[in-house]
Amino acid sequence: MSLLRVHNFAISLDGFGTGEPQSREAPFGHAGQRLHEWMIATRWAGEMFGRGDGTTGVDDAFASQHGQGIGAEIMGSNKFGYPGWQDDPEWTGWWGPNPPFHTPVFVLTHRPRPVLEMDGDNVFHFLDATPAEALRVAREAAGELDVRLGGGVTVVRDFLAAGLVDHLHLVVVPIVLGRGVRLWDGLEGLERDYQVESVPSPSGVVHLTFTRAGAEA
Repeated sequence: MSLLRVHNFAISLDGFGTGEPQSREAPFGHAGQRLHEWMIATRWAGEMFGRGDGTTGVDDAFASQHGQGIGAEIMGSNKFGYPGWQDDPEWTGWWGPNPPFHTPVFVLTHRPRPVLEMDGDNVFHFLDATPAEALRVAREAAGELDVRLGGGVTVVRDFLAAGLVDHLHLVVVPIVLGRGVRLWDGLEGLERDYQVESVPSPSGVVHLTFTRAGAEA
């Protein structure tokens, strides 16, 4: 069976994966891009954004695993759009006409809309489903490849609480946000189900990987 994987998911020292308030102008609220500066600086991101530059080393090695062996993505409504995007029929996400997924994408929302087909083999399906139901559908679409769980924070937390995540790559960024949406709430003792490894980076972030016994990502 394919694995459910989380990659490049950044949190602050106090466990927040986004700040507040979130809006169309500020997708991560008062956090801005501070949670993602480590990733934006990498060669992997430089290639994805067409810059042709970027750092190599630990951060780039982790970041570049994002798309390897992935056949579908699941994301929450807050990753797909700003609060209230469901009332905007013209909204197609943050990523322009050719989003960086290039697979079927399953967006969890209580207000589904018709399938959205975009350039680069990006096909967005909008589901009102439980984590287990969404994973079943995504695995069917992914075939023999793995499924990536893209976020946001609440969706990752819900899938972890349901015991569905096989591989979790967290990036602890040395900032304190103080408020926002926190990953760890309700997940006491989660580490008992995983092999946990820690790799520090010269950039100041720490890469944590949680791998379920028997799962290889």
